[in-house]
Amino acid sequence: MISEKLVNGLVKQMNYEFYSAHAYLAMAAHCSAENLDGFANFFLVQAEEERFHAMKFYNFINDMGERVVFEGFGTPNNEFSSVLEVFEEGLKHEKEVTRRIYELADMALDEREHATMTFLKWFIEEQVEEEALFDNLIQKLKRIDKDSNAFFMLESELAKRTFVPEGE
Repeated sequence: MISEKLVNGLVKQMNYEFYSAHAYLAMAAHCSAENLDGFANFFLVQAEEERFHAMKFYNFINDMGERVVFEGFGTPNNEFSSVLEVFEEGLKHEKEVTRRIYELADMALDEREHATMTFLKWFIEEQVEEEALFDNLIQKLKRIDKDSNAFFMLESELAKRTFVPEGE
């Protein structure tokens, strides 16, 4: 049986995933304001993905017969000095998500709550991909530096990014 402490942790993570979507929307808005629509698209897709993650938590908590509670969250950063800074903040955010998922996984392991351990395994693997994606884009942006052609090519590539939920 799932403990109250673990349920509370899952609910907090669900709410943090919704906050993550909010943070990525702020990053998209910054890019849009700079007329960087390809980069804005990247973060809009990222926001969709985070809402999908939040709903996975929502459904799991309900499937476990527990109560979901929605909480408010703070205002995300809306001011950035460069696209590179936006992506660096995104990576920092993903590392925080990873830390939180690991904390939940440790709690589930300690409680021998196998259903939750299995559920969280998907998120652990997802976080490896998320951090690698952001790190890769940061490295590309650093290599590009002031090469406007390469910058345009990367932006064009990111404009094509779409989100297809798992299983669809």
